[in-house]
Amino acid sequence: MDTRGKVLVLGIGNVLWADEGFGVRAVEALHAAFDFPPAVMLLDGGTLGLNLYDYVAKASHVLVFDAIDFRLPPGTLRVLRDADVPAWGRTRLSPHQTGFNDVLALAQLNGHAPASIVAIGVQPVELSDFGGSLRDEVKARLAEAVTIAARELAAWGFPGTPRPAGVAVEPLNAASLALDAYEAGRPSAAEACRIGDPRLLEGVAQRAEK
Repeated sequence: MDTRGKVLVLGIGNVLWADEGFGVRAVEALHAAFDFPPAVMLLDGGTLGLNLYDYVAKASHVLVFDAIDFRLPPGTLRVLRDADVPAWGRTRLSPHQTGFNDVLALAQLNGHAPASIVAIGVQPVELSDFGGSLRDEVKARLAEAVTIAARELAAWGFPGTPRPAGVAVEPLNAASLALDAYEAGRPSAAEACRIGDPRLLEGVAQRAEK
């Protein structure tokens, strides 16, 4: 899709690793709450890294949701704008960083940097729970993140229209990845080891005892 001169809203992260999924969950929540004009593209950027370059290079405005390590209390929400977003890799944009800083840097080098960029980030609570979902402190900030994003988009001249309560919305992802479905389908810790293969862990423990 050609997004030149338009707005790109990205959710970055991996929903399989607890609070790393914040960015994806936030863009999903924004999509569920507001209907935006065609000039606004909402995208689950996942962990695509440099594969996001074409989207970013063709957009005049970019808004990013992500789990960002601000080294602040867990659940803290912050907004970074323009020069405060580290395009040149001075710091990692988030704990799971897979190249988005490089995307911004490459766009700037090629003369295609967005005119405006905003990053809405949350300080994660937990990142190492494979198969886990957002922790309560992080999930509680989704509504605020959506409100901030809608305000930023309106300030750019692209206001969203609130969707009626209960209206069916075409999801950004597969239905099985939706937050409620994902959480309901997660096996218990007894059913699925979340930190590694039990056989490997047992071997490590035996070697440690020798």
